[in-house]
Amino acid sequence: MSRILIIEDEKEMAAGLKDNFEFEGHTVDIAEDGEAGLQKVLDENYHLVILDVMLPKKSGFDVCKELRSRGNTTPIIMLTARGEEVDKILGLEFGADDYITKPFSVRELLARVKAVLRRYPGEEVLQEKTQKMGKIEVDFKHYTAFDNDGPVDLTHKEFEILKYFLEHEGQTISRDALINEVWGYEAYPTSRTVDNHILKLRKKIEPDQTHPRHILTVHGIGYKYVK
Repeated sequence: MSRILIIEDEKEMAAGLKDNFEFEGHTVDIAEDGEAGLQKVLDENYHLVILDVMLPKKSGFDVCKELRSRGNTTPIIMLTARGEEVDKILGLEFGADDYITKPFSVRELLARVKAVLRRYPGEEVLQEKTQKMGKIEVDFKHYTAFDNDGPVDLTHKEFEILKYFLEHEGQTISRDALINEVWGYEAYPTSRTVDNHILKLRKKIEPDQTHPRHILTVHGIGYKYVK
């Protein structure tokens, strides 16, 4: 199931939402202020963010606006106690995917979560067919890859990096996130390890590795994959 981040300073509400999402099979994290929530989305990877508007340190509007300005496309559902139409419009203009006003029923929120998540392919979609990535075709089900000249030799880690990029297409992914999801921190890799793997992948998928079009560097943060 999906990994969800709740950014909400009302502890009882956050705990209640967490219980309901976990009952549905999701994995849930909580951040209690805007700055902490923003950092978690930048450092880690989520399928969805539930974002309150009125937050300490940084408002939900500011969090949403900064995420989108950094190229992060994680789906966002905004929560607010306000009901004014201008606030809903503002949230959507900043890049939110949906907007729900407090008080709301948990059933309604769960329905909206399911609707938003359906718009974004999960790992099971990647297993169904080969994926065109730059100049190669990648079959994640059988761990094979080909270009116009025949089979392309990819290591297991290179397959996992490409799969992770596809699952988060268009999102800025930090080196720490790649380390955590592909290697696991117990393996003690470094950011240099990530950069070396990216360099090798570019040689295999980029038509011109000196001017990459698919695996882009986001300076000071990490990388972004675009088709």
